Amino acid sequence: MTLSEQMTGLARKAKAASRELARLVTPEKNACLLAMADALEQSAPAIKSANARDMETGSKMRLSSAMLDRLSLTDKRIASMAKGLREVAGLPDPVGRVLDERVRPNGLKLRKVSTPIGVVVIIYESRPNVTADAASLCFKSGNAAILRGGKEALESNQTIAHIMIEAGRRALSNSPVHAIQVVPTPDRHAIRELLALTQYIDLCMPRGGEGLIRAVAECSKVPVIKHYKGVCHVYVDSQADLKMAEEIAMNAKVQRPAVCNAMETLLVDKAIASQFLPRIAAKLAEKNVELRADASARALLESQFSTAPLQIKLKTASDQDFYTEYNDYILNVRVVDGVAQAIEHINRYGSAHSDSIVTRDEAHANRFLNDVDSAAVYWNASTRFTDGGEFGMGAEIGISTDKIGARGPMGLEELTSYKWVGIGSGQIRS
Repeated sequence: MTLSEQMTGLARKAKAASRELARLVTPEKNACLLAMADALEQSAPAIKSANARDMETGSKMRLSSAMLDRLSLTDKRIASMAKGLREVAGLPDPVGRVLDERVRPNGLKLRKVSTPIGVVVIIYESRPNVTADAASLCFKSGNAAILRGGKEALESNQTIAHIMIEAGRRALSNSPVHAIQVVPTPDRHAIRELLALTQYIDLCMPRGGEGLIRAVAECSKVPVIKHYKGVCHVYVDSQADLKMAEEIAMNAKVQRPAVCNAMETLLVDKAIASQFLPRIAAKLAEKNVELRADASARALLESQFSTAPLQIKLKTASDQDFYTEYNDYILNVRVVDGVAQAIEHINRYGSAHSDSIVTRDEAHANRFLNDVDSAAVYWNASTRFTDGGEFGMGAEIGISTDKIGARGPMGLEELTSYKWVGIGSGQIRS
């Protein structure tokens, strides 16, 4: 069988499964999801065994420590996957909602009703927990999912998908067995073949690095929801509570640096730079974070630490650095002259993902929240909250930085389309 035939078969099965899924009622979908959650927990040894083989593959591929962390599945992360499925089961069904209703002068009744999209292809790297998150959200919203993870996570992804679909089948005899499928080959040409099948595939959602997403968007013949990168900022205003700012900046950078909502650039108002930069630099040094600073920030830090025993990793930031998503223990630092310059910097260098201001000044905060053009903006909170679970959506399928359609964390509602339903009594148009 050729690669083209293999992908066509996969897509054709998914299209048939999407029609079966659309006929399931809410209690049936929820029963399947709860059974899947139980099965993931009960099958933790099998999942960890598959993941151990993937971790070995990742080590041979010389993945960074941050990427290996994303690949790893612990008991805690498996439990978190199961918890996510239960949360999705507990959420309102997004399908069948009446979004609008009107009666025309001729008596024709019109209703705008939410519907599944159909077949959704999700492409992602390293994090095998995405398999459970994406599959559960697609299942609850009535969409068949075709999942394509990185080759380093192939065994984990296949094991998780198999456990979920078998649990669904046991819980409900008419649960479609091809509702969740994993692309079985690491061949990169499989994506091009799959995304040319416009008669079967309705939407593609890539999750990963900028290179992956641009490659997918350029080759796809089906619509793509994009999230090129997460260049997120925290701006410490002149009126900030510096202890709060320190805690927010540390959380945003080092709690989990390899994720897209981690801070990549710290902006500090010049009025408080001499107070704040040395203390945050010392804290970051404890976590082995390399700082790439603009001229003002570097001069200030060098003067502060020239005779101190603490050695900070300090380099001069290039212009390109401010556009860069590191996903690592590297942080850009810039001193800015007020909230206006901070906003200007973010709108120029940012990726419209997540940005935060720390301040006690409400006027400064409101200007920041209104003028920063990002999918999520925060006042006195970490950028790490841009997440479906943290937003109360249950698991998320991704974070969109597009402006058309879904934007920000994508949960159940963002995985639906709609159709107009007209109910008449013999009306004809004159």
